[in-house]
Amino acid sequence: QGDPLKVKVNKLTSIKTQLPYSYYSLPFCTPEKIVDSAENLGEVLRGDRIENSPYAFTMQEPQLCTVLCRIMIDAKTAKQFKEKIDDEYRVNMILDNLPLVVPIKRLDQASNTVYQLGYHIGLKGQYAGNKEEKYFIHNHLAFTVKYHRDLQTGSSRIVGFEVKPYSIKHEYEGKWSEKTRLTTCDPHMKRMVVNSNTPLEVEVNKEIIFSYDVEYQESDVKWASRWDSYLLMSDDQIHWFSIVNSLMIVLFLTGMVAMIMLRTLYRDISKYNELETQEEALEETGWKLVHGDVFRPPSNSDLLCVYVGTGVQFLGMVLVTMIFAVLGFLSPSNRGGLMTAMLLLWVSMGIFAGYASTNLYKMFKGAEWKKIAAKTAFMFPAIVFVIFFVLNALIWGQKSSGAVPFGTMFALVFLWFGISVPLVIVGGYVGFKKPAMEDPVKTNKIPRQIPEQAWYMNPIFSILIGGILPFGAVFIELFFILTSIWLNQFYYMFGFLFLVFIILLITCAEITIVLCYFQLCSEDYKWWWRSYLTSGSSGLYLFLYAAFYFFTKLEITKLVSGLLYFGYMLIASYAFFVLTGTIGFYACFCFTRLIYSSLK
Repeated sequence: QGDPLKVKVNKLTSIKTQLPYSYYSLPFCTPEKIVDSAENLGEVLRGDRIENSPYAFTMQEPQLCTVLCRIMIDAKTAKQFKEKIDDEYRVNMILDNLPLVVPIKRLDQASNTVYQLGYHIGLKGQYAGNKEEKYFIHNHLAFTVKYHRDLQTGSSRIVGFEVKPYSIKHEYEGKWSEKTRLTTCDPHMKRMVVNSNTPLEVEVNKEIIFSYDVEYQESDVKWASRWDSYLLMSDDQIHWFSIVNSLMIVLFLTGMVAMIMLRTLYRDISKYNELETQEEALEETGWKLVHGDVFRPPSNSDLLCVYVGTGVQFLGMVLVTMIFAVLGFLSPSNRGGLMTAMLLLWVSMGIFAGYASTNLYKMFKGAEWKKIAAKTAFMFPAIVFVIFFVLNALIWGQKSSGAVPFGTMFALVFLWFGISVPLVIVGGYVGFKKPAMEDPVKTNKIPRQIPEQAWYMNPIFSILIGGILPFGAVFIELFFILTSIWLNQFYYMFGFLFLVFIILLITCAEITIVLCYFQLCSEDYKWWWRSYLTSGSSGLYLFLYAAFYFFTKLEITKLVSGLLYFGYMLIASYAFFVLTGTIGFYACFCFTRLIYSSLK
């Protein structure tokens, strides 16, 4: 009791513009000296700017009607406030690492309170009988600090930080000075702010008096579970439904793969039952006829090696991140933790990328491993970096705090050139030194002619069909992820996400094997690229879904915000393409080696 509590302010956020701003970009009351808290890499990339605030709380000592400061509004300030109120900006604050929330009672459920992160700066409204829209600012904040008392030591821990914002036109007698007492909010006269019936309008040459109350409530919530009310998402049923739905797809595909395996491997060994008709024998032997061409290196084999390497790097990053998240290391209470972990893991997985790409390159009888390793180190990150740089310039033009500062940009470039690139080169060296895999069958000198294919075996058609199932397996979970990114909510369903990810791996592998088998049966042996693109095309569906989500769920109207959304979703879809493509490729690679090794 009596300890000072440090209230910090974070960025102003809006789901209408997606552009964060620092708190003091608006003329709120400032402390004597603004001190920036140290932020980690993830926080800077998210646009968090955590600074100290003029609010002075003292533990378990309630305050009523404390005046923070008084500001006069000129035309510029009024315009700034109105713009931010128009875009529905919210103020985010932090106390003891807990974000500030506004409790909102749900009418449909008796006990349910929903927590909205941050309070709105103000709102638009009309006076009764007047059509004109006015802007009102929330200038009185009624804070509630919830604490849990430890019976052994008698001290308390903070377990909740809530606010109810009000707009009130404060009045006082005489001239304004530091010691002036408000007549609209005076604890001695038992006058409290309990509603916004006399709201404060944002007008030029008028004053705004900021004030606040603090009350302390004892709570039964223990410190360890204080995040639960933030993370209690809507019911889990929809997630289970999505997983059962995806498992159906997986079972169906597993059945098909099992049938194919039995047919090919079992029948070969038993040299066909003699009773078989001629037609069946023909249909069966489609894939055997191309044994002399099936391991012929594809066109653009260099590029394929690079993409496979990048995919391996991604797969490693996603897997390790997921495992950490499931074990609870990356909970939302660790702000920016997920982002930082993903970046560092991406960089350190470079060694596997180099290994995978040069090893495959050696199998294609390539000799210049350094070229491949360099391409693997630069191609994907360079494309992402260019998009990121353009988006960053756009955000900078809006003077938003979401723009990555020069120092952080330098840190990112250092991570890429100082750690990722050398690791890819080392991995490449090791991968090229290892002996290449031997092909199970010999490749003919002269490539065989591919017969005319049925319309449904057309590469474009089968590639587009292949992407639907992996996307279908993840799209319900995808909805929650998009909502958490763009609608500013917490995502904490890592257990479900891990299950969905495993299902995605299996689906990608199986759909590619099935389509690859059909392709080989119709005597088309160009499977290398097709296997990568078959499951990789789910990245295209991801982007289309992101566009659908943008037009149905988000209220983004600004051009810059729209570009930002599509820029980031483009990066995400590209990454998804590389990830799923690599899984499909490796599945098909193992499958062809397996079935052709039975031909001796």
